[in-house]
Amino acid sequence: MIAVISIILTVFLLCGSLYAFIFGKAHQRSYFSYEIFYTLLAVYFTVLTSFACLYFVLSFQGVLLLEEGKLSAMPAFETLAHSFYFSGVTLMTVGYGDITPVGWGRLLALLESLIGYILPPAFFLKIWQVKDGERIQDNRVN
Repeated sequence: MIAVISIILTVFLLCGSLYAFIFGKAHQRSYFSYEIFYTLLAVYFTVLTSFACLYFVLSFQGVLLLEEGKLSAMPAFETLAHSFYFSGVTLMTVGYGDITPVGWGRLLALLESLIGYILPPAFFLKIWQVKDGERIQDNRVN
């Protein structure tokens, strides 16, 4: 019972925080930009898909993703699913360790995780840059 209440409270606080961030009027204008948010989602999806396709294609060339440290023959569709899963986990976190790249796949995973860490700060800087430009223009008009 306590776990259910904790989960509901956590979801409520998360939704409230996101609502305040997106629609909050603590400043004259909200810092949230739908255009930049959708662009960030599109960039993440593109990077995730691109790296997944790289892992999938390279799996036929000997660059493998080992599941739980074991090499096993899998059908192409399952290999593609593992490639997408591994790409998503690598891009969004540092990985769980259940799937491990071998050979050049390690370098690709390192590059993908670096991109995953750089994207959010780059988009936040872009938001602040746009807001600073608007503030400078507003000061010139006044």
